Amino acid sequence: MRVSIQQQDFDLSAELAALHGNAGQVGALVSFVGLVRDFSDSGAIENIYLEHYSGMTEKALHKIIDEATSRWQLINVRVIHRVGLLLPSEQIVLVATTAQHRAAAFAACEYIIDYLKTAAPFWKREQTSNATHWLETRDSDEQRTARWENKTA
Repeated sequence: MRVSIQQQDFDLSAELAALHGNAGQVGALVSFVGLVRDFSDSGAIENIYLEHYSGMTEKALHKIIDEATSRWQLINVRVIHRVGLLLPSEQIVLVATTAQHRAAAFAACEYIIDYLKTAAPFWKREQTSNATHWLETRDSDEQRTARWENKTA
């Protein structure tokens, strides 16, 4: 289980190959890659800037992963979240899970990204053609996270 907070981009193929390794018990590998959009309610996005609080962010991500592994029988997890200045179409986040069965890998991947969007301490500033502003957690993201509260594996 590895967590990385980094400015540099990541090689998706290399990350997934490393996550799978030669683990014969892996029956499913599920991944989510988030990309920087080129649009928002405020206009065309020119860039976004992400900040985090080192130490606190990694601790929060490990807590989310620990909860996922207690709910589903996962073999491995990889989370990469980029920080700094990012342009439209750039990769911003990777969440990948492996398990013996696809249901566990899918559910855990979705759980991790849902909580990452609402519980991990990242701050995102969006620069559009019209303005610069800090983004707040969306109600739709909060609703997605809330659905896990009473849901079990």
